Amino acid sequence: MFKKGSKLYSILTGSCPKCHEESMFKNKNPYALAQALDMHKTCSNCGTKYKIEPSFFYGSMYVSYAVGIAFAVAAFVISFFIFSASVNTVFISIVVTLIICMPIIMRLSRNIWINFFMSYDKSLAKK
Repeated sequence: MFKKGSKLYSILTGSCPKCHEESMFKNKNPYALAQALDMHKTCSNCGTKYKIEPSFFYGSMYVSYAVGIAFAVAAFVISFFIFSASVNTVFISIVVTLIICMPIIMRLSRNIWINFFMSYDKSLAKK
């Protein structure tokens, strides 16, 4: 399920959706905020162009909403059901979780979005 060749591998590692060999992002650390969304133009291994068309990644905003909701629900479940926190504390934990995880959410949403349109090609992977 998480092996090279699966969409989940590409999404969680941020690797090229075609060959899974190179990271799409110039800096692998999402918390380097100045470079959080800086991407290579193409994959150095297979030559895949990441930005398929102008404004391609605007679509990832829709995915970002869903991913943010998933993070918020996880924060709610953990704080309310596991720690039995008050409503105000639960709200604060959700807001803090979303702020802290924002760079990860943005990258995940881009990874998910590009994987909607591209699939792994075993012939392009390094042997």
